[in-house]
Amino acid sequence: MPSPFVELEVGERVVKVTNPDKVLFPERGETKLDLVRYYLSVGEGIVRALYERPTQLRRFPDGVGGEMIYQKRVPEKRPEWVEAARVTFPSGRHADELCVTELAQVAWAANLAVVDFHPWPSRREDVDKPDELRIDIDPQPGTTFSDAKAVAAVVRETLAELGWTGWPKTSGNRGIHVAVRIEPRWDFPTVRRCALAFAREVERRSTRVTTAWWKEERGERVFIDYNQNARDRTIASAYSVRGRPDATVSAPVTWDELPDVETEDFTLASMPARFAKLGDVQAGIDDAVCDLEVLLEWVAREEAEGVGEAPYPPQFPKMPGEPKRVQPSRARKGSA
Repeated sequence: MPSPFVELEVGERVVKVTNPDKVLFPERGETKLDLVRYYLSVGEGIVRALYERPTQLRRFPDGVGGEMIYQKRVPEKRPEWVEAARVTFPSGRHADELCVTELAQVAWAANLAVVDFHPWPSRREDVDKPDELRIDIDPQPGTTFSDAKAVAAVVRETLAELGWTGWPKTSGNRGIHVAVRIEPRWDFPTVRRCALAFAREVERRSTRVTTAWWKEERGERVFIDYNQNARDRTIASAYSVRGRPDATVSAPVTWDELPDVETEDFTLASMPARFAKLGDVQAGIDDAVCDLEVLLEWVAREEAEGVGEAPYPPQFPKMPGEPKRVQPSRARKGSA
């Protein structure tokens, strides 16, 4: 017996949604069709967030709570209008990832039970030159979303002193992401190094903050994850639903709203009404391009003071200037 399906007109395309009544969020009852319709309801926002970016996919074919498939490669069998962008991983291997240019492609992916969309900070035209610096504010055990909001306020002040515009959103989990558009002139190591210098400046201004890569050194502080700016590191996009039982969304908010919001305020069910009322609160992001030169000056200042690189994630080869990539407690045991 053929599987049930519905067909939706999305722009000039017809997108087939198979098994539309399949429940993806068991605790809430929302189905695959609900997920597809959610993305259609925030269409302008999700397309802006993903536009021309290689995008990795988090699929939940058996629903949230089942196995999560982290899919970097776009399926070879796909409609001709579903586009791809080729990327190279730190290992030197490459892959063709989904590259969104229209809303129908998002709906097509949602039909595959893609809940989370994780785009690169660069675009297809030159995947090696990021056009976005990402400030990932990540509360550690013993800290809360309120602590993350307090750190975000310091981030905002620091950006203002640079004359930069940052665009905050909830992560949809415990943290906050702030995006800064930059000119696509610099490679990943340079952008990451600038993000590290920025994070260290915020750390100097707030005792709540740590930039320590090793978890054993972070304590009960909020980690600013500079390594989210390394090649092939991605975060959930604006308007992406998260693979949580409560179907939270990574929700763009204004700076003025941020102190009063909670992660759980924004869900697959609640975001469509907000979007219908406010539109995309980050609609101006592509027009607010910032010059990285000032942070390059901060990097030069740090280097002159003897403050250099910090560890990369483990899947990376040893990088120029990187300190020994050994957990501090193990290093102490080795020297004992």
